[in-house]
Amino acid sequence: MSMPKGTFVWYDHMSPDKKAAEAYYAEVCGWAVVPNTMNAQDYSILHVPGSTWGVGGLMPIPDDAKAAGMKATWSGYVGVDDVDAWAGKVKAAGGAIYRPPGDIPNVGRFAVVADPHGASFILFQPGGSPPPGGAPAPGTPGTFGWHELHAGDGVAAFAFYSGLFGWEKDTAIDMGPMGVYQTFKIGGAQAGGMMTKAPEMPRPQWLYYVNVEAIDAAAARATKAGGKILNGPMEVPGGLWIVQCFDPQGAMFAMVAPKR
Repeated sequence: MSMPKGTFVWYDHMSPDKKAAEAYYAEVCGWAVVPNTMNAQDYSILHVPGSTWGVGGLMPIPDDAKAAGMKATWSGYVGVDDVDAWAGKVKAAGGAIYRPPGDIPNVGRFAVVADPHGASFILFQPGGSPPPGGAPAPGTPGTFGWHELHAGDGVAAFAFYSGLFGWEKDTAIDMGPMGVYQTFKIGGAQAGGMMTKAPEMPRPQWLYYVNVEAIDAAAARATKAGGKILNGPMEVPGGLWIVQCFDPQGAMFAMVAPKR
């Protein structure tokens, strides 16, 4: 399967209680939770509502990661044509390799890496064919619609990712005391934004936005199911509405909608 280098292609959530995560995200995002049949891994696939198209998955935190203190988190997968080579490029550009390249049986090859300030992401080289029928249209509820880096240094981070993947600057938004929010394009399409993280955020990290139909209803579902609102609902440039949340296990995620 071919794809533009540097495109986000998958997302997964690791948590200490996978069953609870399944129930929460099915309720909040409307995903159908489907058991993994590709291999023996304890993993559940998240399907776009009313579709067989998978956008991500849920899995338990591995024992070694749990012993190292890992908490519940979302991760994004960036598609590449050669994981081993790209892991080397990440390291050469000042990043780090957290988990060396390895295979996921019947799925593909991956490596867990980080930018120079420690925001992690996953390099992924698919080994199979995409599902039939094609991907849902951008903005479809249940797909991921925005990728936001709360960076150790926003300017340096953009230089790192654009140097690696060719991401292009789009609009820069002056947020006053919070600094500049630099939006970016991947393959000519708007894909996300970067900014230097707020001091209260403990570490640099990526935040992923799920498309939903309406933001107030989504925020209500998020809290009713046991999560907490971190920020919003609020309107952002372009007329979209967002809310940033913590799920009941402490993983940060966000949602975006075309209406309140």
